[in-house]
Amino acid sequence: MPPLTADLTEDAFLDGRLRLRQFRRGHRSGHDAILLAAATPARPGDRVVEFGAGAGAAGLALARRVPDIVLTLVEIDPELAGLAQGNAALNGIAARAVQLDVAATPAAFAAVGLPPDHADIVLMNPPFNPGARHQSSPDAARKTAHVAAADTLEAWIGAARRLLKPKGTLTLIWRAEGLGEVLAALARGFGAVVVIPVYPDPASAAIRVLVRATKGSRAPMALDRGLVLNDGAGVPTKQAADSLGGRCGLPLARGEV
Repeated sequence: MPPLTADLTEDAFLDGRLRLRQFRRGHRSGHDAILLAAATPARPGDRVVEFGAGAGAAGLALARRVPDIVLTLVEIDPELAGLAQGNAALNGIAARAVQLDVAATPAAFAAVGLPPDHADIVLMNPPFNPGARHQSSPDAARKTAHVAAADTLEAWIGAARRLLKPKGTLTLIWRAEGLGEVLAALARGFGAVVVIPVYPDPASAAIRVLVRATKGSRAPMALDRGLVLNDGAGVPTKQAADSLGGRCGLPLARGEV
């Protein structure tokens, strides 16, 4: 791992059990990545691929909770891919980071060891702010991480569908008002969709949705109980604190051992 420089910070996640070096500028990992990890079901030995991994927060947080997964971190930015690889080493987690555009061809995926029907689990936090309604950051890396093109969601879910084994699981986090877009994209090839709304507090509308889907399933959709991040006094709820601290998974991850 290269030494810390003025361009990097080292930040604690999972109550200090995961440490991540991140660029001071550009996209920085936060609650979304850790909630995504908490919602992802996994078992030791599963082949797990994180799309748009950035510094590796979600995939490495999952690996911290579920030991012995076979983890690949996919990231388009070569500097971030290198940082993710370094963060895996920093935390003593066996993982492989590859530089790859999620929208790349099947041949490009296969060339880095990710052929079709390869993964048991894909997790992803795609760029989800619509460019037409969101004032994008002048920082190019931050803009790439946050602002979606018209076909971003379709492309990422399509890549996950190709990469997953039959009955493999996709978990993603998205803005709550865009749930309809997610369900429409998952209608092609996925079923057994489970949705958890994420609320900032008991009085507010949901700001995020965590969604799990199974490739090739015909089971109906289910709406799970929501996750409230803070109580009326602004204090984190026990479920939120336990999930963000990595002490337990969310209901979407209840199938793990």
